[in-house]
Amino acid sequence: MPSSVTIHSVSKPYSIPLSEIRREHVVVNSRFIATLAPAFSTDEARAFSARIKSEFADATHNVPVYIIGGGNTVTEYFSDDGEPSGTAGKPALAVLRGSGLGDAALVITRYFGGTLLGTGGLVKAYTESAQMVVNAVGRGRRVPVHVMMVAIPYNLLERVRLVVNRQRGEILGEDFAADITMTLQVPVENYDSLQNDLRELSAGKSQAEVIETKETVVPV
Repeated sequence: MPSSVTIHSVSKPYSIPLSEIRREHVVVNSRFIATLAPAFSTDEARAFSARIKSEFADATHNVPVYIIGGGNTVTEYFSDDGEPSGTAGKPALAVLRGSGLGDAALVITRYFGGTLLGTGGLVKAYTESAQMVVNAVGRGRRVPVHVMMVAIPYNLLERVRLVVNRQRGEILGEDFAADITMTLQVPVENYDSLQNDLRELSAGKSQAEVIETKETVVPV
């Protein structure tokens, strides 16, 4: 039985899967394959579910679960995809909800092994499958960042690289000409500190110019 619920409230910080991962195990000859991925909208979650269902089109069941948003502002969905009501999607959603992850889509694929597991066995198998990917996935958080460009002399290159790293930034590109033009990405909250470091290193001659502000997911 599918179920969907939307909750609107004040958002709290939450983790996001950094990448798509997959884990597999066998329970009494039934093969369970859990695939977890980031999804930032219900459309992305549905597209992910459809892709996994297509990949495992010959499976007995493809059980989809997702949580879009996080904290106290979420859209949740699950389906048992033909398994007995409450034995598949619901326990998988409970694991996902308890993990602290948001913007996450999960599909648990089952190939029936010829032996009935019973309702308790199914709940246990789907719970364990969800736990395997939830416990293994790398986690990130969504933060606002500035993308910037700055020109520096060659003799400051290594020191600027160190400064960017210390300010939790990332170097997106380096163009070597008369000077080095660096393209940087840094969390908005570290912007002022980075600019101060650049001015100090260059005796006030180098200052980064913001060319874009956006949100991105960084590891935690």
